[in-house]
Amino acid sequence: MSNKRHLQSVGSGVEGKTTPRHNLQQSENMMKLLPKLVLLVLLAFPATIIFNSRGPLVAAQDATEDEEAAEDIISEDEDDEAEVEDDETTDLTEEKEEEEEDASSGEAKASPNADTTILFVKGEGRSSGGGTDTQGFPANNIVKFLVGFTNKGSEDFVVESLDASFRYPQDYQFYIQNFTALQLNTVVQSQRQATFEYSFIPAEPMGGRPFGLVINLNYKDTNGNVFQDAVFNQTVTITEKEDGLDGETVFLYVFLSGLGLLVIVGLHQLLESRKRRRPATKVEMGTSNHNDVDMSWIPQETLNQINKASPRRSPRKRAQKRSAGSDE
Repeated sequence: MSNKRHLQSVGSGVEGKTTPRHNLQQSENMMKLLPKLVLLVLLAFPATIIFNSRGPLVAAQDATEDEEAAEDIISEDEDDEAEVEDDETTDLTEEKEEEEEDASSGEAKASPNADTTILFVKGEGRSSGGGTDTQGFPANNIVKFLVGFTNKGSEDFVVESLDASFRYPQDYQFYIQNFTALQLNTVVQSQRQATFEYSFIPAEPMGGRPFGLVINLNYKDTNGNVFQDAVFNQTVTITEKEDGLDGETVFLYVFLSGLGLLVIVGLHQLLESRKRRRPATKVEMGTSNHNDVDMSWIPQETLNQINKASPRRSPRKRAQKRSAGSDE
């Protein structure tokens, strides 16, 4: 019994002791795990710092974006206001310029105390083009018209001049042909009428195109107020001058005549060629004339038998022979 206890104590003492080899292995294992732990710490530390600092950074970015958006909205509003102000300034400037142009040009209007009428007496016509019937004037021909002026007011008017011009249809400020103004200097008393005659000749190169015809009557009252009445202001067509025969018409007639002659010659040649191709008709004469028959090759005996044989006669020949006998 005592021996067993001694053995157990010895065994337990042996188990409780640590050998140097075992300690060396543990230290080696720790040294192997140390680099992994250091790497893990290095990876986790920056992530922790970024995670902790992300909230303030995001908030700062959001605040910066909000400030930028607000600045953009403010700048857009300022731009819109500046554009509106520029448009208003431009409109006002244009209105002022138009007023200044009107004042500088001195364009006068018609007086309410005067009436005007116009009557074309020579050269007027109608021109149909583009589905519309417009007034037309022949190129290089005289156009004559009469302008009537009626003074309905209580003051006298002095009719100074009468002028006419052709304008560009899309822009009446652009002159195509400007005619000489007729100086009148005629006084038209109150409740009186006056008639004025004017004539012009449209240029020949203007034929075949539409133009704006403007006829103005310039007059003033006793107070010196100047008036201008557009007696006629419409788009007209300048027609080309129609001659009896022009070169194009003559050439067309010559061409058609030559073409007709060629057709006739061709038909004649075709008929002649067909006639030449037709073969001549052969007429069978038969053996009605015995003198033309060569009997020399027939034997004499055969000829004698033919002569002895009585020839056959047709009923028609018999009837003819009988009729001839009865007549005798």
